[in-house]
Formats: sequence, structure tokens, C-alpha cells
Amino acid sequence: MSVYDVIGVLGGLGLFLFGMKFMGEGLELAAGAKLRVLLEKITSKRFIAMLVGVMVTAVIQSSAATDAMVIGFVNAGLMDLGQSTGILFGSKIGTTATSLLLSINIKEIVPIFTFIGVAVIVFVKKNNYRYYAQIAAGFGILFMGMTFMSESFEGLKNSPPFLNFISTIQSPILGFLLGLIITGIMQSSSATVGILMALGMSGAISLDSCVYIIYGMNVGACMPVFLSAAGANRQAKQAALFNFIMCFIGAVILMGVTIAISSTPFSVVNIFTNIPGLRHNVPGQISAVHIVFNIVRTLMMMPFTGLLIKLTKLIMPDKAEEDDGVTVYLDSRILTTPPMAVQQTEKECARLAELAKESFEWSLEAVLDQDSKAIKKVEENEVVLDKLTHSITKYIVKINGLDIMDYDRKVMGAMYNAIQDLERIGDRSENICSSAKEIINGDVTFSDKAVKELKTMFEAVQQIVEDSFYMFANQSKDPNLTEAVMKAEDQIDEYCELFRQNHIKRLETGECNAEAGIVFIEIITNLERISDHATKVALCIPYKHTPQPIAAN
Repeated sequence: MSVYDVIGVLGGLGLFLFGMKFMGEGLELAAGAKLRVLLEKITSKRFIAMLVGVMVTAVIQSSAATDAMVIGFVNAGLMDLGQSTGILFGSKIGTTATSLLLSINIKEIVPIFTFIGVAVIVFVKKNNYRYYAQIAAGFGILFMGMTFMSESFEGLKNSPPFLNFISTIQSPILGFLLGLIITGIMQSSSATVGILMALGMSGAISLDSCVYIIYGMNVGACMPVFLSAAGANRQAKQAALFNFIMCFIGAVILMGVTIAISSTPFSVVNIFTNIPGLRHNVPGQISAVHIVFNIVRTLMMMPFTGLLIKLTKLIMPDKAEEDDGVTVYLDSRILTTPPMAVQQTEKECARLAELAKESFEWSLEAVLDQDSKAIKKVEENEVVLDKLTHSITKYIVKINGLDIMDYDRKVMGAMYNAIQDLERIGDRSENICSSAKEIINGDVTFSDKAVKELKTMFEAVQQIVEDSFYMFANQSKDPNLTEAVMKAEDQIDEYCELFRQNHIKRLETGECNAEAGIVFIEIITNLERISDHATKVALCIPYKHTPQPIAAN
């Protein structure tokens, strides 16, 4: 094998990896909202969760990305260890989709996929079409890369050192370790199986040289999950450990069975080399073993999930951890799946809205009931609101650095604006509490008319806050509710002006002193500002139930 062949192999591998990534990103973007709906199906029912794991991984073309996403869910508290296991099982089956595509013998027409895909990307401006074109181009590049590798491997067939190496890796232990190490380094079982299929296509290896490598590479694929769990909480680390234990034990059991039947007519090699359509198709045989191994391992290990969880917790016991009290739904690992990261940001923003609403309601209690405990709650809540706003802002900046759908980008822009208004509602509520302190300390006394006006103002603002935050959290533009919010905002502006004028008259008649008047004006001004911010929050979102926006040119 010459140095040019080595360069050809490396170039082909580069094309293969790029094509796989490019196609996976295109699939993810094209799936968009559908992928998000699928991810919402995460459930405690393990079989359903497994199917979700299969489908999500088949779409994003990476079990490592799905597993990292699951670690992020567990770390964010969205699921516990038991709920995560189903998706972890499913991702192992879903990752075989790449090898299934590669086993189709269409190398003569593959370049047309690349041409059509690139042509659409270059000349068509609408993103939805470009995403499908990206899938086609990625598939073409991926397949061309494998073909390029295969042609460069031709020189290995008669190379004595390579033939000696092949005879060595037919040893179960060495083959298993080789697959584990290569996949651990490359961080992708799909890349490893692609190399094996390229070698098989060139005639350099046969199935009997690959079986144990395939077993090992499916354990090596757990390495990225361990890396993603670094810095995560205890449960997330347990999920990563469970993933490894499940993969390792399953692989060892199946390797033992394979060794036990290797000298019989029912050996793995005999079975797969005699399947009609695969007799002279080594890449197809490798793909078939890869697929069947993952399906059998999953079905074999799933009934023992409870025992595997106990073993995981025996090795890594539960440990109490302090909650930072800030984000609940956000985790950097979820950024590997942008549609889900967008959804989690929406949930965190809805939580921020609920906290802002609580602050407002406590400020109402502080003034009307002269409740000092409510003031303390608002002050404590304000610390969380500030931190949460900062965390969400940074997360949105990260999402905007990803390749996401135009509509999702608009939603993130709207969320960015909304959280500023929500944080200001918290600030205004804190200002109202400052006024409440003066009332509680006896420095200020309101007339009965002033108290009645404050109650009227509070009730009006409370209604607009409830309606606006309902619209924001549900992202559903109800025309009747929208009209009600707009009318309420106009009414509050009228109340603010009317009550100011009434206050001036009370000052002139001596019903109210100047100190009380200043506090009264401060409260109704803050209430009017809260209604402004609430209205902006209600109307900021490009609502999901409107037609899908056309991408900008």
C-alpha cells in the first residue's frame, strides 16, 4: 500500500465523516417540529421510550448525540435514571440506520445525489428545500467517501503485513478491543462500521474478520457519553454508567454465544454469509451483523433493566446534591439537538414568567394586606429572576449560534425580548414592595378613596398579567384574548391618568398628604409599567398556530 493509498483512505474517511454529519444535520433540520413532537413522547413506558430513541437516533444519525441529549435531560431533572433507560436502549438500534443505507449497492448513481443536493443549496433560497437538498448531498458525499476508501484499500488485499494483521484480529479478544479502541477514538460507531464496510467492498476483509470488531465498537460508542457526563450531576453520571454497563454486558454475552457456536453450522458467519442477497455482499453482511447485534442485545437486556439500574447504583450510589435553584430545563448537552434545545428554552421562559407572576402577586399582598412576609418573598424571588434571566440569555445566544429553522430563530428572538420584560416585571414588583415597606412602617397612610383606587388598579393589572402569561406559556394567539389584553391595557392607562388626577384633587382638599401622594403615584406608575411589559410578553411570540413562516431571502 503506497503513501498515495494512505492519503486516499484519509481523504475518503474525511468525506465519509463530513457526509454523515451534513446528512444528519439536514435530517434534523427537515424534521424540525416533528422531531420536537417525537421528543415530547418521552415516557416512563420503556418500550415507547425505546421507539422514541430509535426514531430520534435514526434522524440525527448519531447515538452519541442522542445519549448526550439524554444525559442532559437527566442532568436538568426532566427525567430520572429509570425513564432515561428506554431511550438509551433505542439509540443503539437507531444508530444502525447509517450502515443500512451504506449496504445498498448504488455507487454508480450516488454522484447524482450530490449534484442535485448541491445545486438546490446553491440556487434555491427557501430553507425547507435546502434542508432536503442537504440530506441528498450529505448522503452522496458519505457514499462517495466510502467508495473512495474502498478503492484506496484495494492495495491491502495482497499485502503480507495486512494479511497477518487480519489473522490476528480474528481472535475474539483482540478484535473486540480493536473495535472498542478505534470507536472510542473516533467517537462514532457509524464511522467505524463505515471503514469496515469500505474494507469489505474492496475485498480486503471478510465477515469473519469483522464480527468481534463490531461487538467491540458498540461498546466503544459509549465513550462520548462518559465525556458528556463530566460535570453533570449524580443521576446523569449514573445514566452514563448504566449505558456502558448495558452495552458491555450485552456485548460480552453475545460474544460468548458467538464463540460457543463458531464451530457449528449455526455460526454467525455461516448464517449471514448464506442469506440470499448477501452471499457475495460483504458490506451488506457487516451491516446485517451490526443491525442484528444491536436489536438482539437491546431485546435481551431490556427485561433486566431493573437489575442493571441496581448494579449501576451499587457501583455509583445515590448522593444528595445541592440544587442551584436557577435553571430547571436548560442543559448544554441538549444543544446537540437544536429543536429540543429550543423547546427547553420555551419551557424555561414559561417558568420565568410564572416566577415573575408570583412576584407581582406577592407585591399585591404586601400593599393591600401590609404583609412583610410577602416583601421578603419578592426580594428572594428577585435574586432567582435575575440569575435565571442571565442563564436563559446565555443559552439563547448559544442556540442562535446553531443551525436552526428560521421559525425557531424568530421564536428565540422573541423569547430574548420577552425575558427582558419578565425580569422588569420582577423589578417593578420589588419597587412596589419598597412602597409597601413605608406603608407597613406607618410612614404613609392612604385615604379610603386611594385604597379603593389601588385595589381597582391591582385587579385590572392582575387580570392582564394572567391573560398575557397564559398566551405566552401556551403560544396560542386567541383573537378574543388578544383583544381583551389590548382593551385592558388601554383601560389601565386610563385608570392611571384618572387616579393621578384624583390624587391631585385630594392633595388640594387636604384628604391626602404629600408623602402618601408620592408613594401612591409610585405604586400606580409601577403597576402601569407592569401592564405594559405583560402586554409585550403576550404579543411578542410568532405563534406556532399561525402558518409556517417563509424563510427570508
